[in-house]
Amino acid sequence: MNRIVETARKAGLDGFMLGLISMIFLAWLWPYPGMKESPVPLSEISTYAVSIIFFFYGLRLSAEKLRAGLVNWKLHVTVHFSTFVLFPLLALACRSLFKTEESQSLWLAIFFLTALPSTVSSSVVMVSLAKGNIPAAIFNASISSLLGVFITPFWMGLVMESGNTDFDMLSVVIKLSLQVLLPVFAGILLNKKYGHFAESKKKYIRYFDQSSILLIVYTSFCESFGEHLFSSLGWEEIVLLAIGMLALFFGIYYLLTFISDLLKFNRGDKVTAVFCGSKKSLVQGAVMSKVLFSGAQAGLMLLPIMIYHALQLIAASIIAQRMAAEVKDETVNEHVLNKK
Repeated sequence: MNRIVETARKAGLDGFMLGLISMIFLAWLWPYPGMKESPVPLSEISTYAVSIIFFFYGLRLSAEKLRAGLVNWKLHVTVHFSTFVLFPLLALACRSLFKTEESQSLWLAIFFLTALPSTVSSSVVMVSLAKGNIPAAIFNASISSLLGVFITPFWMGLVMESGNTDFDMLSVVIKLSLQVLLPVFAGILLNKKYGHFAESKKKYIRYFDQSSILLIVYTSFCESFGEHLFSSLGWEEIVLLAIGMLALFFGIYYLLTFISDLLKFNRGDKVTAVFCGSKKSLVQGAVMSKVLFSGAQAGLMLLPIMIYHALQLIAASIIAQRMAAEVKDETVNEHVLNKK
C-alpha cells in the first residue's frame, strides 16, 4: 500500500489534488475575486502563466528525443487512435443517455474530456514503474499535447455546431497555437542552450505549473458559482459521474489491452500503449476550457476532467504496481531456474 501511495504521489495525486478541491471550495465561498467584475485580472494572469508552463515544457524537450521516437509507428498510431478517436466515439455512443437540457451540458463536459490529449508526466511515471517503453512514452505524451491543439477544437467544433452553437474553430486554433504551440517550439529551439537549466530546476517548475492550474481552476469555478451553474447538480449526479469516469478508464484500458494483443506488441510497448492511451491531461483541459468556453461554462467543463484525473492516477498506480511485481516475480523465477 505504501508503494501505491508513493507512486500516486509522484504522479501528482498528493497535495495538488487537495489544492484543487480547496480551490473549488474557495470559489464557492468567495467567487468575486475570480469574476470579470474583480479589479484584479486573475483570469488574464493565468493565461500568461500557461504560456510560461508550455515554454518550460518545450525547454525540457529536445528535438533528438522526438526524432528517436518516430520509429515505432504502430505503437504511436494505437495511442493516438485511442486518445483522439476511441475516447470521443465512446462519449458519442452514450449521448442518448443524457436527455434533459441540463444533462446535455454535462455530456458536453464529458465529451470535452474525451477529446483532450494525453497527459505527459503521469503517463511516463506509470510506464517507468511498470517497466514499459519509456522513450516511446515520452514521445507519445509529447506529440499528443501538440496534436491536441488542432484535434480537440475540431471535435468540439463538430459537436457544438451540431447543437446550433456558434463555434469559430479557426480563431480557437490560432489562440491555442499562440498560447501553447509557440511557447513549446520556442522552448525546443532553446533546449540545447538552456535545457540543462530546466532539468535542474524541474522541481520548482512543477510547483509553478501546479500553482498556475490552481489559479485557472479557481477563476473558472468562480464564474460558475457566481452564476449558479451547478445548482442542478446534486451529490447523486457527482457520484454517478465518478462511477462513469472510472468505467471510461477501464473500458479504454481493456480495449487497448485487446488491441495490443491483436497487434502482437511486446510487453514494453503494450505497457506504453495502455498507459499513454488511457490518460487525459488536466493541464490541457484547464487551458482549453478558457479558450473554448466563456465565463461560467468553463467551470462545468472542468468537472469531469478533474474527477477523471484523480481516478486515473489511483487506478493506474495500482495497475502499474501489479505489472512491476509480475516482472519482478518472473525475474526471480528465471534466476532460480538458472541456478538449478
